[in-house]
Amino acid sequence: MALIRQSNWYKILNGALLANIEIDKLGTRWYASHKKVDWDKLRPMIKQRIEKRARGYPIRSMIPVAEEILQARSIVIHGVSALLKMLPVVACKFCPEVHVGEAGHLIRTCFGHRRCNKNQVHKWISASLNDILVPVETFHLDDMVQDVIKHQQRFDFERVPAVVELCSQAGASLHNLDLQSSNCMADSIEGLALSGPDSLSTNDLRTIGNRTLRAWEALRQGVEKLLLVYPAKVCKYCSEVHVGPSGHKARLCGVFKYQNFRGNHFWEKAGVDDLVPPKIVWYRRPQDPPALLHEDRNYYGHAPAVVDLCTKAGAEPPLKYMCMMKVQGLRGPPSEKVSG
Repeated sequence: MALIRQSNWYKILNGALLANIEIDKLGTRWYASHKKVDWDKLRPMIKQRIEKRARGYPIRSMIPVAEEILQARSIVIHGVSALLKMLPVVACKFCPEVHVGEAGHLIRTCFGHRRCNKNQVHKWISASLNDILVPVETFHLDDMVQDVIKHQQRFDFERVPAVVELCSQAGASLHNLDLQSSNCMADSIEGLALSGPDSLSTNDLRTIGNRTLRAWEALRQGVEKLLLVYPAKVCKYCSEVHVGPSGHKARLCGVFKYQNFRGNHFWEKAGVDDLVPPKIVWYRRPQDPPALLHEDRNYYGHAPAVVDLCTKAGAEPPLKYMCMMKVQGLRGPPSEKVSG
């Protein structure tokens, strides 16, 4: 009896659904709607709603947070540039790998200049500020709700650091130094950080490391707070970032697999790591060999480059990074095997 009732209900529901389905001459079906959307009337309504929503920005309570972010960013840039003159840091010539130490590690993770050769030994050179603080730039908008930037307009807008653009839309007052990229700032403060190679003692180095590390944490926490209120987009397939309610239309995506889409970006919500990349590096502990070996790479830890640099200067790392710095394998560190 239950099966008969179930079959009757299935016929009734199936007939009701088929009543709203029309089949064209080619045999494909489509769901007919009784009301057609008049986009000429709907577009002004959507635009008016977006403009009304923008009247609440910038939020006054978030303006001090944006000001603190710009101040912390300046402290981090000055601190890292000062530590780079006192502590040895090397970078690979053919890939983005960075190592804090006199001699680079021997872990074969280099993929070459054009990604032709994999699992190669790195070729180390002296590192710069951009190797530690990865620059992330975006288009500078005059208004948060301005029209979407088209591909033909990509040269009409200035490129500024993404963190600075986020603080600008949050209501922070910008200076000429904030609008510059980290590379330009490194050149401008080269003579201001240190007066000589031996001008810092151990206590001064530790003080700079602690101050830089606190500013780094304040920078990331502040950006995380602003991203809860202000929208930011990142491309799914490349590192392009756009600060605003909708991404731009500049066809700059360089992933060859998706060139059928004419270089258009695939936007999704951005996070803190997209605007402030941590740049994870291999962390060398006191019991590890001077040059980390490829065979024992499963036993070494990791840490952000700024944290590793400040730790080498004598700063105390936060507790949340301790698990990354510890050994990653199941067995103990192979320091005794290497030393023997």
